[in-house]
Amino acid sequence: MRRITWVLAIIMSVTLVLTGCGSKDSASIVKDLNDVADKLESKQGAYQGSGTMTLYTGEQPQEYKVEVWYKNPSYYRISLSNVQKDITQIVLRNDDGVFVLTPSLNKSFRFQSDWPDNQGQVYLYQTLVRGITSDNNRQFVDDKDSYIFEVAANYQSPALVRQKIWLDKKSYAPKQVQVSDSEAKVVVDVKFDSFDFNPKFAEDSFDMKKNMTSQTTSESTVAQVDENGNPVVPADDGVSEQPVSAELGDFGIIEPQYIPVGVTFKDSHKIEGSKDHAVLIRYDGVYQYTIMEARPLDRAVSLVPGEGIDLGFTVGLLSGDEQQTLTWMTEGLEYRITSSNLPVTEMIQIAASMQGQSGK
Repeated sequence: MRRITWVLAIIMSVTLVLTGCGSKDSASIVKDLNDVADKLESKQGAYQGSGTMTLYTGEQPQEYKVEVWYKNPSYYRISLSNVQKDITQIVLRNDDGVFVLTPSLNKSFRFQSDWPDNQGQVYLYQTLVRGITSDNNRQFVDDKDSYIFEVAANYQSPALVRQKIWLDKKSYAPKQVQVSDSEAKVVVDVKFDSFDFNPKFAEDSFDMKKNMTSQTTSESTVAQVDENGNPVVPADDGVSEQPVSAELGDFGIIEPQYIPVGVTFKDSHKIEGSKDHAVLIRYDGVYQYTIMEARPLDRAVSLVPGEGIDLGFTVGLLSGDEQQTLTWMTEGLEYRITSSNLPVTEMIQIAASMQGQSGK
C-alpha cells in the first residue's frame, strides 16, 4: 500500500512539472514585452498592422478600417477609413512634423509636435505594451490562444477608464483591444486581422507628398494659420497658388451631443459671405466656448507648434496659451473649439460627440 502511495505521488509530481512547462505567468510575459519594446527601439525596429476599430461615442457606432505602420526612430503612418462614408484620413509623422491628411479631398494639417510620444493611441503597439507593463494591478488570464490583460486605460479622455488587451501567445502581437468607461461599457473596440513585426517599407512610405497623392492626382498648396487656427494671409511673393476645387456647398450646423454640466447653448449663426460656409456656435455658463465649423477650400493647412490630441477617429491640434483652441478635420470639415476656461478633457468629449453627426 505504501509503495502504491509513493508511485502515485511521483506520478502527480511529474504531471505538475509537465503541466507547468510551456506556461507563463504575468511577470514573465511582462519581461518578454519589455524585450519586444526594446527591439522596436533598435535600428531595425518596425511593425505593420491592420484591423477594424469601432467607436461607440455618438448616436450610432462608427466603424473604421485601420492600418498602422511604424519604423524606428519615430516614423508613423496611421490610416483611418470611415466604412460608412468611404473617406480615408492619414495621420503621418516624419522628420518634417506631424500631418493629418485627407487625400481624397486634398486637405491636410501639418504641425510640429511630439505625437505620439507619452500619449496613448489604442491602435499603437507601444501604447498597449506601456499600459500592461506600467500597471502593477494588472489582471491576467491565460486563454487558449491568447494572453489577456485587463489594465487601467492610459488615454487622454477621462471617459476611458479600463482596457482589455488580447495578445497572441507566440508573437505577442495584438489581437484585440477593448476600452471601456466607468460603467464598464465598451467605448472603443479594435480587432486586428494582421500584425507583422518584420515589414518591408518603401523609402517613400512615410513621405507626405507620396501619401497625399496616393488617392488623388491634384496638387496641394499650403496656407498658414495663427495659434488659434485663424487663417493668415501670406505676403505676395510673386508665386501663384495652385487652383482650388469647386465649393461643395452648405453643410448645415453640426451640434455636439455632449454639453458639459453647467453649460447651456447660447446662439449659433452662419457667417455671411464666407466661401467655406463657416458656422459659429456659442455656449455659456460654467465654461464659455465657441465652436467654429467650416468646409475649407482645397488646400493644405500648415499649423504652428502645438500638442497633438488623440480623438480616436483622428488626431487634433491643441494650440494657444491663455486661450486654447482644439482644431481637427474629419470628413472634409474643419472644426475648432476655442475657450479660455474649458478643460481639454471636456474639449475631447465634445469633439467625440460630434463625430458622425449630420448638419441641421
